[in-house]
Amino acid sequence: MLSHIWFAFFLLAFMASLGQWLILGQVDIFSDVINATFSMAKLGAEIAIGLVGVLCLWLGFFKIAEQSGLIKRMAKLLAPLFRRLMPEVPEGHPAIGSVTMNLGANMLGLDNAATPLGLKAMRDLQSVNLNKQVASNAQILFLVLNTSSVTLLPVTVFLFRAQQGAAEPALVFIPILLATTASTIAGLLLTSMIQKLPIWDRVVMAYASGFSLLLAILIFALSQLPEAELAPFSSQLGNLILFSVMMLFLVHGYWRGINLYDAFIGGAKQGFGVAVRIIPYLIGMLVAIGVFRASGVLDGLIWLIEWLVTLLGMDTQFVQALPTALMKPLSGSGSRALMLETMSTFGVDSFPALTAATIQGSTETTFYVLAVYFGSVGIRKVRHAVVCGLLADLVGIVAAIFASYWFFG
Repeated sequence: MLSHIWFAFFLLAFMASLGQWLILGQVDIFSDVINATFSMAKLGAEIAIGLVGVLCLWLGFFKIAEQSGLIKRMAKLLAPLFRRLMPEVPEGHPAIGSVTMNLGANMLGLDNAATPLGLKAMRDLQSVNLNKQVASNAQILFLVLNTSSVTLLPVTVFLFRAQQGAAEPALVFIPILLATTASTIAGLLLTSMIQKLPIWDRVVMAYASGFSLLLAILIFALSQLPEAELAPFSSQLGNLILFSVMMLFLVHGYWRGINLYDAFIGGAKQGFGVAVRIIPYLIGMLVAIGVFRASGVLDGLIWLIEWLVTLLGMDTQFVQALPTALMKPLSGSGSRALMLETMSTFGVDSFPALTAATIQGSTETTFYVLAVYFGSVGIRKVRHAVVCGLLADLVGIVAAIFASYWFFG
C-alpha cells in the first residue's frame, strides 16, 4: 500500500508538471519540482539529525524507568486493557509501558517527548513481532492510536495563534478536543473491527468510561478559566507534567538503588543509531510530498473541491482551510506552513483560519509517523495501517469542520 501511494505522488506530480509545461507554457515548473526534491531531502536529514539530542535525552530517562521497574509497574496497571487490545504482547512486557508513555506524551501535546517514546515503543513491539518486515496487529493499533491520539493540551497551536496576534489564542481549544476525540474513536473502532478485538468487552469499556470521566472533568475545569488564561495555564501544566515525569523516573530509580547516570548513558547511546536509521525513510516520504506540492496538484485538488461544494449549494468558507487538511496526513511542517498562510491571508481570527487551526490540532501526521516509526524497525509491509490511519484523519478533519461551524460559524 505505502509503495503504491509513494509512487502515485511522483506520477501525479510528473503528469501535472508535464501538462503545465506543454499546454500552459510554464517553463519553470520542472525547476520548481527539482528544487523541491533537494530542499525536502535536506529537510529530512535536518529533522533526523535534530532528533538525536532529544532521542538521547528521552531514551536515557526511559532506560532509568525500565531498569528501576517503573515500566513494569505501569504495564501491570494497564495489563487488563492491553491484554485485550494487544493479545500478542506477553503479559508484563516493557512494550506496554512504552506505548503508555508515548500516548500520554501525545495527549499532553509534548511533541519532543512523544517521538522518542514512540520509537522506543515501536522497537519494543518489534521484539515480539514474529515477521520482522511485516507490521504486527499490535504495531498497527499503536500507530493508529498514535496518529489519532487525543491531544488534551494543544499548546503548539495556541502559540502559533498568539504569534499571529490572536485576541484569544486558546479559542480553538474545545473544538480541537472534540475533533481529536472523534478521530481517536474512529481509528480505534476500525482497527478493532479489522483485527477482531473485543472492543465491547467489560474491561475495555471500564477503561473507556474512566477516561471519558477524566476528560469531562478536565473540559469542565478548563472551561471555567478566562480565555486569556487558558493557553498560559495549558503551557505551564504541560511543562510541569513533563518535568514531573522526569523526576518520577529519577526518584523511583534512586529509591530502587540503581546507578542513575550509568543507566541514563546506556539508554542515551541508542539515540544516535535510531536517528540515523530514520533518515532514508524520512527523506523518501518528504521528497514525494515535496514534488506533489510543487507540481501544483494540491492547488488543483482545492479548486476541484471548492467547485464541487459550490455545485452542492453548500457554504464554501471551510474550503480555504482544506490545504491544511490535505497536507496534514502528509507533512506536519507543511500543514503548519499552510495554516500560517491561511492566518496571514484571511486574518488569524477569521473562520478559515480558525478552522485550519482546529484541523491542525485534530490529528497527527499519518505518513510522517508511519515512515519514521515503521522505518526505525525496518517494517516494509504496513498492511491495514494506512487505511485505518487515513480514516481516523478523515473523521478528525470532518469533525473539526463541523466543530468550527458550531463554535465560530
